[in-house]
Amino acid sequence: MKPLFLPPDGRPRCAWCAAAPGDETYLRYHDEEWGRPVADDFRLFEKLCLEGFQSGLSWRTILNKREAFRAAFAGFDYNQVAKFGEKDANRLLANAGIVRHRGKIEAAIHNAGRCVELVAAEGSLAAYLWRFEPPKNSVAHNLATSAPSEALSKDLKKRGWKFVGPTTMHALIQAMGLINDHQPGCHHWAEAQKARDSFKRPGR
Repeated sequence: MKPLFLPPDGRPRCAWCAAAPGDETYLRYHDEEWGRPVADDFRLFEKLCLEGFQSGLSWRTILNKREAFRAAFAGFDYNQVAKFGEKDANRLLANAGIVRHRGKIEAAIHNAGRCVELVAAEGSLAAYLWRFEPPKNSVAHNLATSAPSEALSKDLKKRGWKFVGPTTMHALIQAMGLINDHQPGCHHWAEAQKARDSFKRPGR
């Protein structure tokens, strides 16, 4: 495991924070958002889509474009995005504020339709995703994939979703707090764990 990152405030963070040491937005994302449990369906759909857009790119790039993504994709309201057509896809391809990759844009629109179907069948995206939560401390730190991410990827693909490979899904389960993957010794590990311990799992 890589050494912890130590910024000027003296509070050790996960090693990946060193990728953008002077970027306050990046550090704030780690401190306040990453690894904290999420139950809101629109936020979860956003995270799922953005992890797909991040494939092959840095997370810093995606994070700095997040507000533009939100505006372009109707706040990641999958009900609205599912109604996007070819005209919308072309509009998004011309939007310099987001990642202009036709395959990823079309996958996000396609997945919105699959999300509408999933919510109708399962009650909510949150209830569905939280069913893949592994037993506490059963997933090692600093992995690219894991048993729950492989299971989630397999099930979503069976349901027709795209850009949901096991590596992308592991990044999702880290980000949404399905596991606490802050490194041991990270200043925010305990805070993330406290949030997870008090979190009411949806659908239970």
